Amino acid sequence: MIGQTLNLRVASLQDIAPGLRHLRLVAVDGAPLPPTGAGAHVQLSLPGATRVHRNAYSLVNAPGSRSAYDLIVRRVPTSRGGSAAVHERLQVGDVVEALWPGNLFAPVRKARRHLMVAGGIGITPMLSMLNWCLTEQPGREVWLFYGVRNQDELVMQQPLGDLAKQHPNLHLHVCISHAASIALEPQPSDSFHVHACRVGVELLRQWLPLKPYHFYICGPTPMMETLVPALDDWGVPDDRIHFEAFGPASIKRPQKLGGSQASTGESNILVTFAKSGKTQTWSPSMGSLLEFAEAHVIAMNSGCRAGGCGSCQTQVNKGEVTYQQAPDFDAEPGSCLPCVCTPKTSLTLAA
Repeated sequence: MIGQTLNLRVASLQDIAPGLRHLRLVAVDGAPLPPTGAGAHVQLSLPGATRVHRNAYSLVNAPGSRSAYDLIVRRVPTSRGGSAAVHERLQVGDVVEALWPGNLFAPVRKARRHLMVAGGIGITPMLSMLNWCLTEQPGREVWLFYGVRNQDELVMQQPLGDLAKQHPNLHLHVCISHAASIALEPQPSDSFHVHACRVGVELLRQWLPLKPYHFYICGPTPMMETLVPALDDWGVPDDRIHFEAFGPASIKRPQKLGGSQASTGESNILVTFAKSGKTQTWSPSMGSLLEFAEAHVIAMNSGCRAGGCGSCQTQVNKGEVTYQQAPDFDAEPGSCLPCVCTPKTSLTLAA
């Protein structure tokens, strides 16, 4: 149902921590909402934001919930739409437009061991993934490393602690990077540990048994830019590292697909955007096709910007593309995901 829209009503708004607001959305007509899976998100068109640049927010509901969609939105100081709208202008009873829910990334069903790393508000998609793992795979090993700058940024601390008490297969580690002068609370159980440090590979190697894990990572760009390559260097296989990147750029990983990298010099490749009526000379220095389009003020939908949700899926009318990294979302035949691909030949896109 990629691209289909829903009209949702704001049922409640609640500040749960400094700069963090809980938002509950229900169907305008009271009907059951489309089902969601672990790690699902919705893209909202909010007051002050354009329809082209929708804002994607992870759902914190347990998978399968159809009565309401719950989101936790962090206030971004530089935002004029998006999070600013949620914190400053959105009111109970307002109606917002949303794209049909999609999945940025989700637990691998066959995995025997799950390890999740969340930084700051990156905990939101992990909450539904964690609930899914503990409900659907109650005996499987699950680790969660949750990094924040200070205790004020901790979200859902009590529910997470309760889960650690109830499920001996869950190992919860909270990392507070600016905690040198803070008296950390006693550990509530042997499965719940608090550290005065950042989340890093050194900490993971200290605690993890020598077993194969699937890694699920979501957090701010600086954390991702450090942690994802470090896991590569540690020898974790590509197909066991799943991540969602915040912000306007996806994480660039070493090319391991066997294809040739695009040259960073001049190019004679032309990219035509059929709907926009524009043709531009391809410049590899612009990054992905999505970034190239945005640099030339050509509107394209986008969501995760990492090849996971399919929101940017665009029909290829002519030519071929090559992928910078293997996408998690399988594009339909004759289409591409501009957020993670570049032109292999001169190209015409239906955008």
